[in-house]
Amino acid sequence: MSKGLRILLILLAVAGVFYFFVWDKPHKDMGSARSDSAISANALYQAFDSDETTAQSQYLDKVVEVTGKIRSYEMNTEVQKVILETGDILGGVACELDDLVAPKRTSFQVGEQVTFKGLCTGKLLDVVLVRCVEL
Repeated sequence: MSKGLRILLILLAVAGVFYFFVWDKPHKDMGSARSDSAISANALYQAFDSDETTAQSQYLDKVVEVTGKIRSYEMNTEVQKVILETGDILGGVACELDDLVAPKRTSFQVGEQVTFKGLCTGKLLDVVLVRCVEL
């Protein structure tokens, strides 16, 4: 019985360490996070459009600072998203604002030049950056 109890205690300790260091890990503060790269929205989109494998190795899961003109924006209760113009009618750079911090502002003008910093999650139709903060 004591051998079974020891194994159970070891398993509980391992699970506790896993929870503390991995599962309950605090989010990176994007406002103070160092950018891994700075690029224009057009160049970022073209990098993914021309060679997605290389672009993923350069930008995926990295903090990217992107600058461009606003094509459109959505401000609703679930996701606040700004789409940046890329010169491609089918795709843009989608910057989803970080819901863990209050945004600097909640209204944007189409055509306005902006810079966001966020975590690149790859390309669907748009290149997607999550947890973005405006610089």
